[in-house]
Amino acid sequence: MFQTFSFYHVGFLAQAATWTLLLSMIALVSGGLFGAIVALARVSPFAPLRWITSAYIYVVQGTPLLVLLFLAYFGVALAGYDVPALVAAAFAFTIYAAAFLAEIWRGCIEAIGTGQWEGAKALGLSWSRTMRLVIVPQAMRLAVPPTVGFFVQLVKNTALASVIGFVELTRAGQIVANSTFQPLSVYLTVGAMYFVICSILSFVSRQLDARITVNAASTAAH
Repeated sequence: MFQTFSFYHVGFLAQAATWTLLLSMIALVSGGLFGAIVALARVSPFAPLRWITSAYIYVVQGTPLLVLLFLAYFGVALAGYDVPALVAAAFAFTIYAAAFLAEIWRGCIEAIGTGQWEGAKALGLSWSRTMRLVIVPQAMRLAVPPTVGFFVQLVKNTALASVIGFVELTRAGQIVANSTFQPLSVYLTVGAMYFVICSILSFVSRQLDARITVNAASTAAH
């Protein structure tokens, strides 16, 4: 006998939404740390580092996220190791996020005018000090909107983690829809939750962008 879609199910979906956010945050933080290293290697003066990281980005960006999830979960299982779905999903999303964030941040770094590089060189700064004191602080201002935009996409892409059994928002919606046989109500609720999450993130992005613009204008005026 089918259940009636109720507040109990909405609570279950809300709980699953927290797992969606948790997986997204893990991917953003760990992928961001790895991506920052890759981005710096992409613009480093050492050619082998640029070649290795270019190959990494080329391979990962050319591989569907679904395949990365299968490799992280079923590939490790074939090797004889039992990996929890959350761990496998977090690993796959970290690899995926690092490749895309590295390219976003590389673009922000290279968008800084050559005058800044030349000025740092005229002051006798090394490459590492130029990056740390001159280039990266300016690039971070440019990077906020695209980074938050990518994070919004990351939140929506976590729905793919359901294929390896991870119960996030979309997978929870499938479970509730199967038990209530009211897919329209269930998926409208799921869609509304995704909409609220992504709207909040977009709002935060606009606020950060506006604040950074004001601070930059204030700094330039002084």
